[in-house]
Amino acid sequence: MRTATIGTAALSALTFLTAAAQADDIIDTVTVIGVTPLIGSQVDRNRVAAPVQTASSRQIDDSHALDLTAYMNRRVGSVYINDIQNNALQPDVNYRGFTASPLLGTPQGLSIYLDGMRLNQPFGDVVSWDLIPKEALAGMTLIPGSNPVFGENTLGGALALQTKDGFNYPGYGVELNYGSDSRRRIAASAASHSNNGLHWFATGNELRDDGWRDDSPTKARQFFGKLGWRNNATDVSLSAAYADTDLTGNGLQDVQLLNADYKSVYTKPDQTKNEAYLINLVVTHKLTETIALSGNAHYRNIDTRTFNGDINDDSLGESLYQPSAGELAALADAGYTGFPVSGETQANTPFPFWRCIANALTNEEPNEKCNGLANRTRTQQHDAGASVQLAFTAPLASLNNQLIVGVSGLKSKATFTQSSQFGYLLPDRSIQTVEGPGAFADGTQDSENAFDSRVDLNGDTTTSSAYFTDTLELSRLVQLTLSGRYDRTTVDNLDNITEAGEPGSLTAKHHFSRFNPALGVTFNPSEAFSGYVGYSEGSRAPSSIELGCADPENPCRLPNAMAGDPPLDQVVTRTVEVGARGQLAKRLAWNIGVFRADNRDDILFVADDTSGFGYFKNFGKTRRQGVELSANSQFGPLYVGANYTYLDATYRSNEELLGEGNSSNEEGPGFEGTIDVEPGDRIPLIPRHILKAFAAWDVTEQVSMNLDVINIGSSYARGNENNQHQAEAPYYVGPGEIGGYTVLNLGVEYRPMQALQLFAQVNNLLDREYYTAAQLGSTGFNANGEFVARPFNGPIVDGERPLLGSTFLAPGAPRSYWLGVKFSFAGDTKR
Repeated sequence: MRTATIGTAALSALTFLTAAAQADDIIDTVTVIGVTPLIGSQVDRNRVAAPVQTASSRQIDDSHALDLTAYMNRRVGSVYINDIQNNALQPDVNYRGFTASPLLGTPQGLSIYLDGMRLNQPFGDVVSWDLIPKEALAGMTLIPGSNPVFGENTLGGALALQTKDGFNYPGYGVELNYGSDSRRRIAASAASHSNNGLHWFATGNELRDDGWRDDSPTKARQFFGKLGWRNNATDVSLSAAYADTDLTGNGLQDVQLLNADYKSVYTKPDQTKNEAYLINLVVTHKLTETIALSGNAHYRNIDTRTFNGDINDDSLGESLYQPSAGELAALADAGYTGFPVSGETQANTPFPFWRCIANALTNEEPNEKCNGLANRTRTQQHDAGASVQLAFTAPLASLNNQLIVGVSGLKSKATFTQSSQFGYLLPDRSIQTVEGPGAFADGTQDSENAFDSRVDLNGDTTTSSAYFTDTLELSRLVQLTLSGRYDRTTVDNLDNITEAGEPGSLTAKHHFSRFNPALGVTFNPSEAFSGYVGYSEGSRAPSSIELGCADPENPCRLPNAMAGDPPLDQVVTRTVEVGARGQLAKRLAWNIGVFRADNRDDILFVADDTSGFGYFKNFGKTRRQGVELSANSQFGPLYVGANYTYLDATYRSNEELLGEGNSSNEEGPGFEGTIDVEPGDRIPLIPRHILKAFAAWDVTEQVSMNLDVINIGSSYARGNENNQHQAEAPYYVGPGEIGGYTVLNLGVEYRPMQALQLFAQVNNLLDREYYTAAQLGSTGFNANGEFVARPFNGPIVDGERPLLGSTFLAPGAPRSYWLGVKFSFAGDTKR
């Protein structure tokens, strides 16, 4: 109730400012956007049958957001963030209920392009936002719907990013930041061009901070450069980028422990290291007055390493300890002292680490005796691709027409390895690994209960595509756009541990192909009003990791274990858009639209527990539909705007899913079982209401201020797909949903001279505690943070005791600030 009141008050305040200000006419502008991933295929935005959103580098820079995702969260309509990793450079970016995430296991539904180069990675279609330098961006275009021209994974939309060059952004600059949690950031840029057509641009930055949660530091370096040449007919540029990041994001936390300490973490560490480089050659050439050629070729390499300290769920329910003679001898032979020589531990005391050490030394069921698990992975990805397209701008039967045809090919290779090592959790919930013949969870035959979590997988993916889009002006008022794309994808997995034909082998070859069409009509009777209606289809082929983890009988620890599984079908999305936009008396720009996107065979990751176990499956049908409203206006020195989205995301078919941690599961309180999902149940982590309002005020020629308000509605937790979970003592201690929240952000900027800019930015101004994501699961700790292997004394079912279920939450960042100074030389950058 309180968050809704705050959001309403903020919107009312902006409405009051709008009414009170002296109105000026909105400057008439024609915004052109790219209608394919490649540069050089632009049309008037009013001729696109969808509510396209754009942002320039100036808008991104003036927000003083840390990166592109932070800007989108604050200013772009229908976008919201799930901060599951709780690292500012690792967010799940959601648009209309579709996601672009750096986390394996997250259903991906947005395609991302940088100067025509696809940024979705081959292994899981994930997007590493930490590899994209903000200072390199000239602008962004967010295209809604399942537009087939943008290729695979364009289920909910496509984000096209453009980079700067020396012609449009000449000058030199450096920026320094310092702020909360010892955030230190330095960024520098330089660009120029010559009269003979040569141009160049270069930028680099380095970020260090301690993180607002316990033990969550960040280190990131990003570099980008572009060298090119152009004349009246040709533009050739070669871009290169390098990034080296070390990110600690300690993820979801048990609600019990968050109530005691908002900054605490469940287990640690959760570390991701990325090292990546790319090169991208882009060419545009005007063949004739009516024919233009464009193309690109790229190569990219990404090396990702992770180290995660997790709880070992197999140890839950194993608290009694009577040391055997063999264990005592093994400990003594290894040089340990101080271990108990007789007696049993009590049922609810912290798990004895001596038992873990002894069983690792003797290789006697260490998977049940060690409460910690250290998971290590390495993913090496290489992809190379090329695209070529021709744009024909010439009348068709006396009607104005633009036809674009293109082909593209992408070849990628991913190598994925992982291992899991047993250990025990220290009092601060960090992991201490153990050594010995039973230390690694690698399926050692000496232990009948050891499990095989090793993976050594090569995944080769090849995609060939052909596409077209044609915009025909039927009359001065009506334009028709017809588009289509054919994709053929081959995924070839090779298991380097288990040979083909043996049980559990990952070796398999899969083929997917589909033609996706789109049709759009725009109606432009005047400059003040236009309408549109569109239909589009998009698809996504399963990736190597999804094909390697699709068996409910063999759930995987993502991204840590896979087994040979039944094949998955590709996802197909059908989207309908209807809307109108325009200007009111040249003073207020507005947009209203409705959309519906139906997914068939949606690929979802069904979580088995909070430590990452689960499997991918095709879900019969899901739907995301809603209403979008936006308005903005310029009143002299004041710019105000707001957008609102009503988003209804539901399952549309009956399914049975794993429901560990869900109080309504069929096995009863405290036990693992399944839940039944019915049509109409809401999809977790998708809020129904998204409201954003913002204002920028040039107080004087030297001083400006900006305020933005983010109001996000409530949503259900993962694991509560049937929407029926309730907190029921004593077996379940957390709710099945998270409440809505409102965050206010304030910025102030002072420009004492043209070359100097001083600024301050405060996020979460009111210091609200809020949560952006949640998941149900079993916990190994009590409210005091003590490991409790067996929380209940009964009842016993099939030899197992009930577990304690909890809700794991992703807390939002508290109030934070940073101060900055920016110097610009040799001409102001064109932003």
